[in-house]
Amino acid sequence: MDPLSDVLSLLKPRNYMVRGFDVAGPWSIQFAPKDGIKCYSLLAGQCWLAMDGVPDPVQLKSGDCLLLPTRRAFRLASDLALEPVDAMAIVSGAPGGGVASFNGGGECFGIGGWFEFAGKHAEILLGVLPPIVHIRKESDKAELRWCLERMMQELREPQPGGVLVAQHLAHMLLVQLLRLHLEEGLSGGVGWLFALADKQMSAAIYSIHDDPAHRWTLQELGKRAGMSRSTFALKFKQTVGASPMEYLTRWRMLLAGDRLVNSGDPISAIALSLGYESESAFSTAFKRVMGCSPRQYSRGRNPASPSHSEDEAARADRLEPISG
Repeated sequence: MDPLSDVLSLLKPRNYMVRGFDVAGPWSIQFAPKDGIKCYSLLAGQCWLAMDGVPDPVQLKSGDCLLLPTRRAFRLASDLALEPVDAMAIVSGAPGGGVASFNGGGECFGIGGWFEFAGKHAEILLGVLPPIVHIRKESDKAELRWCLERMMQELREPQPGGVLVAQHLAHMLLVQLLRLHLEEGLSGGVGWLFALADKQMSAAIYSIHDDPAHRWTLQELGKRAGMSRSTFALKFKQTVGASPMEYLTRWRMLLAGDRLVNSGDPISAIALSLGYESESAFSTAFKRVMGCSPRQYSRGRNPASPSHSEDEAARADRLEPISG
């Protein structure tokens, strides 16, 4: 798979709720903070979005799409000066997959999806996104139109299996929104997602994801990127925010963590499949990156998110499994 698919598969996004909202007249709705990632599209009308910690409100127009990847409260309103109504008071009367109505509806219609991640380490994705990802270019909205129209049809004209169809469409919408965000260039940002917008860096990241067990060297990865070893190492660090060795090791440990929790494979087999010749070498690397031993992690005792610390000086020339 490609790196974005790899990360989303590792995090296991599950659609916790898809719901439409149909409002009219003066209105203001307050949404409480929730874990996960929220996806919204305004299909008719216009409104304002105000989010805690974001100084300027955003005006939304028909066709606009949003990703809200941070755990912050926010408000949608026709007029931000109005006293807001708690969203739960409105949606409680609409079942999951239904349409919640306020003031009779008919003026402003949208769809919202809330994704919770069953996998660990959601910050891999959420931590590199801005508080509000706003898709408003007409060409981008045209790419999303089919998915949005089908979602609206499934919500307004319920059919057998309609909720499941809406959930899959919402997953498609999430991926497409991330793609469009990438296509905007993401200039100036630091992180693996930003690096995917760079052809040279993405070539190296794709190589790592295609074969994480390979004994990669800076020279090999630099060749994949069309760069010298030293130039590649410097640009990778500047673009991704970690050295190639750090990125490779961290990705291996994230894959290992997922298998420890979900596969039932022995530690020795996981270590070997990720390029480690001994279980002890793998366990040492795992504890340094993940903050606990593989056995503790498999029992749900992982105390910390993965760190980025590596002894870069000692491994400046080769990217290889740590020997002990």
